[in-house]
Amino acid sequence: MQRTYTPRPADIQRVWYVVDAAQMPLGRLASEIAVVLRGKHKPITAPHVDAGDYVVVVNAEKIAVTSSKSQDKIYYRHSGYPGGLKEESFESLIVRRPERVIERAIRGMLPKNRLGRQMLRKLRVYAGPDHPHQGQNPVPLRLSIKKVDAQ
Repeated sequence: MQRTYTPRPADIQRVWYVVDAAQMPLGRLASEIAVVLRGKHKPITAPHVDAGDYVVVVNAEKIAVTSSKSQDKIYYRHSGYPGGLKEESFESLIVRRPERVIERAIRGMLPKNRLGRQMLRKLRVYAGPDHPHQGQNPVPLRLSIKKVDAQ
């Protein structure tokens, strides 16, 4: 009789990856990072187990969007009070908190449950080129994304 394999916590080997987001398209970068956070790039993946790896994203302030998205893209949040809907454009958010742009894009591509929140905790995003995770020996993540031409 064939049994279904399910990974146990002892089977999961976590690796730290570092990604340079300079001149990368936001959506394509977010989708590839979401795959790594979920663990779908590994042969021991399972939908009910967090088998993903840690990802450190640097140079978040240099992320690129195509077309006129920099003016047209709007981010919404709600305070919880009546009339508390706040909106902010991509341009102002990338100046104020550039990490938040990448975090929100990746969060939208993860499961909307406690497993997705657990996966999101393995993501670290930094605006500049420096990060404090050198002790984990992060390896560069190979991406199949072309950089956007500087305009």
